[in-house]
Amino acid sequence: METLTSAGHSLYFESNLDALKNLLESNKYSNVFILADEHTSEICLPVFQSMLDDFADFDLIETSAGEENKNIDFCIGIWKTLLDFEADRKSLMINLGGGVITDMGGFIASTYKRGIDFINVPTTLLSQVDASVGGKTGIDIDNVKNMVGTFTLPQMVFIETEFLKTLPQRELLSGFAEMIKHGLIYDKDYYEKLKTTDYLRPSAEDIYRSVEIKNEVVTIDPHEKNLRKILNFGHTIGHAVESYSLANDENPLTHGEAIAIGFVCEAALSIKNSGLTKEELKDISDYILSLYPKYHIKKESFETLLTLMQSDKKNEDGNILFSLLETTGKCTFNCRVSTADILSSLDYYNSL
Repeated sequence: METLTSAGHSLYFESNLDALKNLLESNKYSNVFILADEHTSEICLPVFQSMLDDFADFDLIETSAGEENKNIDFCIGIWKTLLDFEADRKSLMINLGGGVITDMGGFIASTYKRGIDFINVPTTLLSQVDASVGGKTGIDIDNVKNMVGTFTLPQMVFIETEFLKTLPQRELLSGFAEMIKHGLIYDKDYYEKLKTTDYLRPSAEDIYRSVEIKNEVVTIDPHEKNLRKILNFGHTIGHAVESYSLANDENPLTHGEAIAIGFVCEAALSIKNSGLTKEELKDISDYILSLYPKYHIKKESFETLLTLMQSDKKNEDGNILFSLLETTGKCTFNCRVSTADILSSLDYYNSL
């Protein structure tokens, strides 16, 4: 069992929930709640219970799956459910699921009666390598991602690769995008290693390295004032495309598919604005398109995408700010980019 310490809480890898059993035994919580969606309650909850070995009684709170449900209305429903169960400030919430559940569950727990303890058990590759670290909680407002939230640390995080066996290929590929990002912004050797990795069988070693990279960054900058912004590479454009797709497409892009588009567009921006070479751009573009299905960004959506980017929470003084690559494995942040360059980057992606 390996453990990482992140800003005062621990992340456990392949631990079979031993530390959770110890916590439940020592803390004597008044109530234990598990928040899950209808998929994780059916598929992942039995795995979780087998690991926990009937160690504690809990009440299940089930919500609907999907990013479109990560909103204040669902939070209100869950807060009311907690009230109905007479949950007090000595209650514990265990968020069992992907990034939607850990983001929203963390927000609900951090605000209910001004805060109750919570634990994250991420069950998707995306949530294990991304949402598991850093203490960000949040919900979406009007299709703008994570506009309301808190920086609140869970008591513990448990990363168990056993849950990955429950995932469809598309979800594994979505999570793999965040692993690619970690290599692009921080560790060229790791990026090169991932290029030879089967995304359907990510190793525990690679997952650990991704979590380790994110942990190093957020430990230096826990409240996203400086260095932590590099984790947003691909996300300024990627989040806008994701939000647009969620609102307009019958089969919306996953988070990973959208930010993969963002990687290509923002790598294109990096040539003029931060020093990336054309050869590096070609390498990134070729690799991304070898993994992720091509998506046509409609010309008529460009203005909407710009509006969505202008709502990005990282912006300052009305300027859209980007985190861009100086070279493969090194990223800078707070880059101001012209509207013309942004539109050109969208055209570049469409031209591939």
